[in-house]
Amino acid sequence: MAWMMLFLPLALLTFGFPFFVVLLATSATVLLFFSNIPASALHQVMFGTLDQFALLAVPFFIFAGELMARGNISAPLVRWAMSVVGGWRGSLAMTTLGAGTVFGAISGATTASVAAVGSLTYQPLKEAGYGERFSAGLLTSTGAIANIIPPSIGMILYGAVSHTSIVALFAAGIIPGLLLAAFFALYIYYYAVRRGLREGAGFAWSEFIAATRDAAWAFGAPVVILGGIYGGIFTPTEAAGVACVYAMFVTMLVSRSLSLREVFQIAGSSMYLTAQIFIIVAAAGAYSWLLTISGAANAAVGFVGALDLPPWAVLLAINLLLLFVGCVLDTASAILVLTPLLGAIATQIGVDPVHFGIIMVFNLSIGTFTPPFGLNIFVAQAVFKVPLAELYAGLAPFIAISVAALLIVTYVPALSLWILRFL
Repeated sequence: MAWMMLFLPLALLTFGFPFFVVLLATSATVLLFFSNIPASALHQVMFGTLDQFALLAVPFFIFAGELMARGNISAPLVRWAMSVVGGWRGSLAMTTLGAGTVFGAISGATTASVAAVGSLTYQPLKEAGYGERFSAGLLTSTGAIANIIPPSIGMILYGAVSHTSIVALFAAGIIPGLLLAAFFALYIYYYAVRRGLREGAGFAWSEFIAATRDAAWAFGAPVVILGGIYGGIFTPTEAAGVACVYAMFVTMLVSRSLSLREVFQIAGSSMYLTAQIFIIVAAAGAYSWLLTISGAANAAVGFVGALDLPPWAVLLAINLLLLFVGCVLDTASAILVLTPLLGAIATQIGVDPVHFGIIMVFNLSIGTFTPPFGLNIFVAQAVFKVPLAELYAGLAPFIAISVAALLIVTYVPALSLWILRFL
């Protein structure tokens, strides 16, 4: 049974079947031919997987992120970031990084961050001398920060599957996300110095105050969302609903960048994306349930224990596995399928579930811009029209930097867990 659950999905993926079909076909085959469990259990488990209050946050955050991405929220953020770092080496690239990081704290979606910030800064970056390769690589990789800092859809899915506090996961992702942004900033500075790039005027209080005023409503989103969560005013799921209301208020009444018709269109596209995610959630729930009752998780724990490896070696092996998986699977699918298995191994070697959630989401976030199937790569190619060879070359240094940051986050748990003492 366990072997069938391993090799049948690999065979179906080789033939190009959609991932949810792979999981459903495998689960149905195992139930019908390799177990005595009634087939009716399949749909019961699938619907039971979706019956979680925390998962309601997913469509709300998707909708809020789409509203922010298409509602002219990114332009004030870019101007504000430029007003802060305008006199530095690499200021335009730093602005792109800063705007992408702040936008990620608003939307929680990697693809929305790439499209929204990239549409404003890609051409200016090229014209300032950064080149097509570097500009596309920066924008594609910066979007991944949105999956690490709160509110993160990846954290929500991990928390739902592992029954870990989403509030704790959100808090634990702040410092690792900022660490990755800091590593990118150091590379940007090195690149700008090496190329002799300097653009933008120096810091001016008048421009900073004006830019802050224009971006105040955009900054209000993470303040409302995270302030409400950590202030105990509402849960992450309720915060997602509040984020939708706030986003509609800002884009329809304050900036007047979206009409009611456009909001309904965005709601429809968000519903479609939510359905895509939730059908994978349901199918992965059935597959994970069968993994559990087949004893695969216990067998994996026993196998790792028999190897008698030190915890650092086990974590290194898990990271290598996740880096590979992140290249071929989207973040949601990988989290839903692998969390029950890898979470059991992490617990067995004494890794805190919150810390492991950060490791897992951080790792799979790197996969969003890692060839060949990183989701951000497809978005960047569609928006920037960059040849794949150039895009891959531009991504290489950012992937290496991200892996270095991942190792620090993996082996220094205090970076993730220190902030939890204040909750």
